[in-house]
Amino acid sequence: MPKALKSTRFRVALTSFVTSIVALGVVSAWLVTDAQSRLEDGAVQVSRARAAAIFQLLNTGAKPADLRLLVRDSIYEVVGRDGKRVASCPGLRSGSLAPDGGFVRGDHVKTLRPYDIDLSLQESVGCARVLGEHAADEGFRVHVMAETSGDSKYAIFGAARVDDAGQAALDSVRVTLLAGVPVIAVLIGAIAWFAVRRSLRPVEAIRSEVAEIGAHDLSRRVPAPDSADEIAKLAETMNTMLARLDTAVTRQSRFTSDASHELRTPLASLRTQLEVLLAHPDRLDWRDACRNALLDITRLQDLVGDLVLLGKLDNAAPERLAPVRLSEVVESCLSGRPRVRAEIDGDPLVLGNHGRLERLLRNLVDNAQRHTRTAVDVTVSTVDEFAVLTVTDDGPGIPAEDRERVFDRFVRLDDGRARDDGGAGLGLAIVAEIAHAHGGTVEVADHDGGARFVVRLPAADAGS
Repeated sequence: MPKALKSTRFRVALTSFVTSIVALGVVSAWLVTDAQSRLEDGAVQVSRARAAAIFQLLNTGAKPADLRLLVRDSIYEVVGRDGKRVASCPGLRSGSLAPDGGFVRGDHVKTLRPYDIDLSLQESVGCARVLGEHAADEGFRVHVMAETSGDSKYAIFGAARVDDAGQAALDSVRVTLLAGVPVIAVLIGAIAWFAVRRSLRPVEAIRSEVAEIGAHDLSRRVPAPDSADEIAKLAETMNTMLARLDTAVTRQSRFTSDASHELRTPLASLRTQLEVLLAHPDRLDWRDACRNALLDITRLQDLVGDLVLLGKLDNAAPERLAPVRLSEVVESCLSGRPRVRAEIDGDPLVLGNHGRLERLLRNLVDNAQRHTRTAVDVTVSTVDEFAVLTVTDDGPGIPAEDRERVFDRFVRLDDGRARDDGGAGLGLAIVAEIAHAHGGTVEVADHDGGARFVVRLPAADAGS
């Protein structure tokens, strides 16, 4: 099947054509049928009224010969049992109104030929106006109502002339609609084709642009039309998605680069120590060398653990959370830690993962203990339906311009760059990811004389 026949343009155009021809055909047929019915109803009613009038006259004792005087300006004919005409509209030849197959009671249509009419007769003056001036030259159609008299002696035919001009006009309309409806349907289909083709141009431009965007060129954006329709929204959504992909790829690339750098340093140190130990076994204390190597392995183990945890937080599906009391998290995390003071107000309950929340608090306390001068204060409270966890130290603090950057991965501020004193720069990044995974936030708040980290988590009902 050709591609053109599978396209959206063709399907919309075909649907428009079929729908149009069906709808227009049904409406046209109804209009023509209704007009035909109305056109015939007038003649039917007149013919029945004339037959009923003659029927009434005969039933009241009038003679057929008297009808010429009693019935004026009417087309009619009365026939006896022997088939001979006993009365009729002057100007009609005998048998002109009778049906071709013999008498049948009811309605029928009869075509009067010029030889059925003779307006030259003197007695035809009374019905000449009803028959028409050119009736003898052209002929015409009449609607006839056949009836029998009450005593069944006579067959009565009352007739009314069918509006030939109206019928001709209706026939002309019928032919016009028969030829015009398909043409209009084709025109509607063509208009739909071009309209859809024009409407889909921005979509084709978006498709072409997306097809050319590679994994290393995510800074490009698809063209967005000026209209505020669905296609403009599609382009906006595509650009938003590309921006997210660009940010994710850039972040992943930076993360990979930083991770490889962080892994390379302890590995290089470990290799150097082992090579020196093997090259000069008599000059080095193997116990010190093993102790240093163990420190490097521990640093590698911690780094790999942090990277694995971040990978899980980035890619894991939403967890099934359970009610957790922050007081229990604080007690289990701070047990046995020196220089840490805890203050719990209200014992709030949150929906979360106990282990992850404990890791969040442990990272914050570890970071605070590395920088504090005297002690670390941990407080738990409830503010505006949020459980608030605060960790405060009295160290050098964090500059205002670095308060957002400090939660990025592998970020160490100038005062904390020494690897012997600090970590790999993943602790606060893990804190931010865990807080976000629990529907909360973490920020560095204003505080004189140190740093204050504030974590806000949605509080849960006691019955959850």
